Amino acid sequence: MSEHTQYAAFKGRMLILGFGSIGQGSLPLLMRHVNIAPGQITIVSAHDSGRDIAERYGVRFINEPVTRDNYSTIYGRHLARGDFLVNASVDVGSVDSIEWCQRRGVLYLDACIEPWAGGHTDMSIDVSRRTNYAHRERALALRSDDPAAPTAVVMHGANPGLVSHFVKQALLELAAESGFAAQPRPERREQWAALAQRLGIRTIQVSERDHQTTDRRKAPDEFCNTWSSDAFAGESLQPAEMGWGTHERHFPHDARRFDFGCGSSIFLDRTGCTTRVRSWAPQAGPFHGYLISHGEAHSIADFLSVRDGTTVRYRPTCYYAYHPCADAVASLEQFVESHYRLQPVQRLLRDELTGGVDELGVLLCGHPRGAYWYGSQLSVAQARKLAPYNNATGTQVNIGFVGAIIWAIRNPTAGIVEPEQVDDRLLMEIATPYLGRLGGNFTDWTPLVHRGELFPEDIDRDDPWQFKNFRITT
Repeated sequence: MSEHTQYAAFKGRMLILGFGSIGQGSLPLLMRHVNIAPGQITIVSAHDSGRDIAERYGVRFINEPVTRDNYSTIYGRHLARGDFLVNASVDVGSVDSIEWCQRRGVLYLDACIEPWAGGHTDMSIDVSRRTNYAHRERALALRSDDPAAPTAVVMHGANPGLVSHFVKQALLELAAESGFAAQPRPERREQWAALAQRLGIRTIQVSERDHQTTDRRKAPDEFCNTWSSDAFAGESLQPAEMGWGTHERHFPHDARRFDFGCGSSIFLDRTGCTTRVRSWAPQAGPFHGYLISHGEAHSIADFLSVRDGTTVRYRPTCYYAYHPCADAVASLEQFVESHYRLQPVQRLLRDELTGGVDELGVLLCGHPRGAYWYGSQLSVAQARKLAPYNNATGTQVNIGFVGAIIWAIRNPTAGIVEPEQVDDRLLMEIATPYLGRLGGNFTDWTPLVHRGELFPEDIDRDDPWQFKNFRITT
């Protein structure tokens, strides 16, 4: 398919909520791949940033913060049955927004499930209820038996989002390598889970190493990042969370189980920005990433669970291992050192970037060939040629975001769905032209490589894929 193919037509009104890195980078892709007139779109944002971009595309831009007190009024002003709320905001409650849309026949999409402002750090709420696991459970609890319920795609950008489709592609390629690809392609959840179990997948890391660089180094009062600094700081304050695999035999000393929901996951009594894990990517090789809380850790682990009644027979461990670009690492470390006080200036690293690649993929571990990384290696230069107002990170996120919009328009009565329920073949068709080098790499790396020669450690040498071997203890 051409990168300028229009995949869907939309006749209703569309309200884009928030216009930061996702909104600004997604608008050109939306206008390119969806048959929609500028007059059908309204942007409502708490900040004036990007107004010039909206005006360049002929889209109405309103500077108005959306809060718990006024969201229903604002939505009602711009949306009715058959319209679309595209939530690209930070600090606007996703669950309340989903519920509003479900009751009124409005389509919905977000890139992650956000609480209202302050929700990540509200100490009056038990820590287990401030996790992405809890946000996911609240969103899925809104599902109804109505076969014509309006589509609400939750958590669909790059990760969460595209990485769930990367997992499926990686499973298919591993099956082909293992010699039993002649079986029918999995379609239902149970079939994908059975395939992962048969392949022996023990751990799935969403493995991202951002190599993008800039000549303008961060200042002491800045938080710099290649995507939203506010969103990154917020999610880094959540506890480190992960889907917990059935192969694990060393329960972390500082971990807790959830006493509600599907039971797929655990969390640590530590923030994600103070928890590090070992990972691997093709260009980077071995690297240390932050175990940042993300929704895909729960949705993928739950999706790939093999159950016998209420007993889980198989589940992989799943979590996000993230090494941001150098200035974002420095920003995050300063944020932690100042007792989680966000720097007064936030700078999006986009137009000033001088080079580098963002490696975003999934690392499937434990099968007979060791580990297999499948994903996107996209450079800044490639991203700039593909779409305006994007860097490599933004392009990976925004094409997944727009792909989910297209799928929702084509499937308007699917109810509340996660990335795993979205058609991976359509999403990969839309996204592939924007992902640079897309493919897989086998590696003989394990988290035990070069361990113990200098300093003896408490590690499990019998099974390299135990979480205790990935975790970096301090």
